[in-house]
Amino acid sequence: MRTIGSELDVHSMLDRIARTAAEFADARQAAVGVLDPSGHGLGDLIGYGVPEAERPALAAYLAGPPEAPRPGPMERLRVPIRVQGSPFAELYLAGKRGGGRFSPSDLGMVTVLATEAGIAIGNARLHEATRQRERWIDGSVAVTTALLSGADAEDALSVVAEQARRLAGSAAGIVLVPEENGGLEIVAAAADDPAGLIGTVVPPRAAIVPRLLAGEPVFVEDSATDPRMTTGVAERFGPSMMLPLRSGDRVLGILAVPRWRGDRPFTDLERTLATQFAAQAAMALVLAEAQRDRERLAVFEDRDRIARDLHDLVIQRLFATGMMLESAQRQAGAPEVRERIGKAVDELDATIHEVRTAIFALQQGPAEAPSGLRTRVLREIGTAAVPLGFQPSVTFLGAVDARVGELTAKNLVAALREALSNALRHARAGRIEVTVDATVTLPDGRDGVRLRVADDGVGIPPEGRRSGLRNLARRAQALGGSCVLGPGIGPDGAGTSLVWEAPL
Repeated sequence: MRTIGSELDVHSMLDRIARTAAEFADARQAAVGVLDPSGHGLGDLIGYGVPEAERPALAAYLAGPPEAPRPGPMERLRVPIRVQGSPFAELYLAGKRGGGRFSPSDLGMVTVLATEAGIAIGNARLHEATRQRERWIDGSVAVTTALLSGADAEDALSVVAEQARRLAGSAAGIVLVPEENGGLEIVAAAADDPAGLIGTVVPPRAAIVPRLLAGEPVFVEDSATDPRMTTGVAERFGPSMMLPLRSGDRVLGILAVPRWRGDRPFTDLERTLATQFAAQAAMALVLAEAQRDRERLAVFEDRDRIARDLHDLVIQRLFATGMMLESAQRQAGAPEVRERIGKAVDELDATIHEVRTAIFALQQGPAEAPSGLRTRVLREIGTAAVPLGFQPSVTFLGAVDARVGELTAKNLVAALREALSNALRHARAGRIEVTVDATVTLPDGRDGVRLRVADDGVGIPPEGRRSGLRNLARRAQALGGSCVLGPGIGPDGAGTSLVWEAPL
């Protein structure tokens, strides 16, 4: 009893029970057949001295109805092991050494051993259940900590999948999210080969989908054969748990935890713990989403404050300074002084335009900036600066990202690229100015955008090739705009300016 009770691992304990029973009863063979929790056959067979060839027949025998104890000597013994009053396993002995039979005394002793084994197994299972609960609780804490540390949505779902796989000891951890058409798509997977999982779609016609989207957990004994599991990857797996990540009436997604085909089913305790983990993970996802919303709101509020300060304070002061300089310019006697003051006023005007551009950028959401027209224009100018040997200046007027449509923006960037390429190859310019103005009214009265690229180079020779410029003109005309050439920004209009316009 002391030896058996010292084991905390159930499988090791059952092996010790078989060996101890064989020793006490002087038997050549001993086995413990663990009953399947579902009531179908055996879940495990631990044998001592049982040849491999005899195991299938012995498993079938122990899975059958138990024998009634006989009052006299017997050739074999079979005693039930009960845990907390419920059948758990069958203890089997055969082959009394010396060719004799097992006596009623052997039966009594083995029965006592089976009773004590049931108590020890119950304690071991309680210990294992406590350890499992601790692991799942620790996993829930790890998920909550990871999600609240600022992970984005994709990383957050990956954390949930990885923790679920680890805690359940499963083949994979999978997170699916609802699609617009009513199906489910795998967006995160923790597995040995997740590449074949991510992107798989469970169609809305699958029988399992309505139950999951209604917030009902689904437990499957064999994913490969269950008719509800038409997921496209179900044939890889066996027992599975599919648990809604639910917060109130909202189903954020589905957490699927499948085992390999042939693995043991999930126990009631594992199902309970996994369901609690999914509820905790859903709550953590909602809290993380709310935290990110608060952070974004704080950023927007700060951007609005900066934009207001720039508009109400900086621009007003610059404008007032410009007016003072213009007044001083009219009163200045020396021509060179008036000229220098005029240049200072021009610089202030350019600065005001730049500040207004910054204000428009601050008023746009973060998601707009990466693909916005302003970013693409700056990228083209930065690319051209290397071969040119200098950085062209750029001015934005109006909310170019918010107002200019994608088709017009795409053609405007192409026009800018062509203009900068021409300046590089032919102009021999020392200065290039780029202006993108989204406050233009076109001759037909429509709102438009104007791109102006001006340089101080040598201009376009009359005999020069103009195929690129004709292409730009055709692009503008196709959109309902125009493309014309004019004087540059060098002394006396030296150089070239390209003005390209199109409707917003």
